[in-house]
Amino acid sequence: MKKLAKYIIVITTVSAAVMELVDTSIVNVALSDMAGSLGVSIEDISWVITSYAIANVIIIPLTSFLAEYFGRKNYYIVSMIIFTFASYMCGQSTGLVEIIIWRFVQGVGGGALLSTSQAILFDAFEPEERPIASGLFGMGLVLGPTLGPTLGGYIIEHYSWPLIFMINVPIGIVATLLTYSFVDKKEGEGTHKKAIYIDYPGIALLMAGIGCLQFVLERGESEDWFSSNAIRICAVIAAIGLIGFIMREISIPRPAVNLRILNNRNLAFTTIFTFVAGFGLFTSVFVYPVLAQRVLGFTAYETGLSLLPPTLLAVIMMPIIGKTMSKGVPAIPFVVVGFILFAAYSVASARVSPDVGRWDFFFPLALRAVGISLVQLPLINQAVVGLEPKDYASGIALNNMLRQLGGAFGIAIANNYVAHHYIVHRTNLVANLTPGSPELTGRMDAITQGLSSRMNIDSASASHAALGILNNQLDRQAYYLSYLDTFNLIAVFFLAVLPLVVFLRTKKKRADNGAPPGAMLEAH
Repeated sequence: MKKLAKYIIVITTVSAAVMELVDTSIVNVALSDMAGSLGVSIEDISWVITSYAIANVIIIPLTSFLAEYFGRKNYYIVSMIIFTFASYMCGQSTGLVEIIIWRFVQGVGGGALLSTSQAILFDAFEPEERPIASGLFGMGLVLGPTLGPTLGGYIIEHYSWPLIFMINVPIGIVATLLTYSFVDKKEGEGTHKKAIYIDYPGIALLMAGIGCLQFVLERGESEDWFSSNAIRICAVIAAIGLIGFIMREISIPRPAVNLRILNNRNLAFTTIFTFVAGFGLFTSVFVYPVLAQRVLGFTAYETGLSLLPPTLLAVIMMPIIGKTMSKGVPAIPFVVVGFILFAAYSVASARVSPDVGRWDFFFPLALRAVGISLVQLPLINQAVVGLEPKDYASGIALNNMLRQLGGAFGIAIANNYVAHHYIVHRTNLVANLTPGSPELTGRMDAITQGLSSRMNIDSASASHAALGILNNQLDRQAYYLSYLDTFNLIAVFFLAVLPLVVFLRTKKKRADNGAPPGAMLEAH
């Protein structure tokens, strides 16, 4: 029964983490359908992404404190219920404001599922088996963001958009019941509320600072950045909130988020690598689908299918990496090789032809999958090297928050970078269209004659339609070049941080000191 309970806990916690991560990307492919159904613009409906991300990034650094205050099992179950109920309400929503509110509530529940799932999973394994637990959890970290577009594309093609939320309901109910039945409470869990100081000002500053920063990153491009009053105001609030939060948390004895652990050099530099890893993971999941659908003409489902097989390589590799690290192999070589492979993926993707087929991306995406698998799990373990056991939960919560923020920064930078480079490339392409040149005249005549014969229209109408087709081709080519530039930018980020690897700590603490090598052992 004990062995059975262990594997039920594995299935429950990994499923909960995957469910949370899937919901960060599954909505992206459904925005057009949702906008049409609710009668709003694409820009308005994109708030369902923004609200979820803001709630997520606020709650993640507070998970350690909330789990301690309410008791980890209680907090986990309540968070799962909130996430599941909010998912149901999102699927039942009939208006924009309604679905935005429920997406925010869903993000509040979902934010707890990552770190708390991780801690519960580790407690189910003996210390010598915990690197394998890391590998199992890492499978979810890699699979979740990639599974979202695939699952979302399939649902949109064959069903309707509410199902992308309703699919969480049975999973959430089963996971909640299994958690209640099989996850044990730790001794004294949730019984010391009176002894726990609640840092209300710190929590308020964190919510204002991180929430407004996430808003600026998510909405900056669509709001034209600092030409918007909302962006300017939120940027100021974010700066004041974050500076005030940092100053307060390092000056009081019992902070809501223990920032003093960043005095540990290893953790401080590990968070930089985690930030860049999040930047690459979420930005690549954002840029590749848009390139595939906007430029290459793939459907949402075809795009998801092209992502899935290479990602399965990472899923297979995760337990292998965990097993290898359990034998004492340090994390740093994995991180270095993983960053190099991810940079190689970005460079290879920046060299693709606009005429590629769906499976021509398999090799670059396989490089991405292997690179991410070599990075995610070792960084989870590297984050706690040199920390005291009591600080593991805070270290992991900060590390998870930085991964999410890295993704938000990455998508914001990618949006801005594509928009700017699109203008540059389109201007250059138009400058090369010389009126009266044999090439341009020949292209226009061929398009016009083809339209006249196929559509049976007069030459003037055909000529006007030909100009529209040529304009669309220019747009397609300009976007194509812009997305390739963005892949090169991702490679620059990954290569730029590699020299910082010399600051990562390789010394392992002894097992009798509470921190055996290879895993986050007591992430409570």
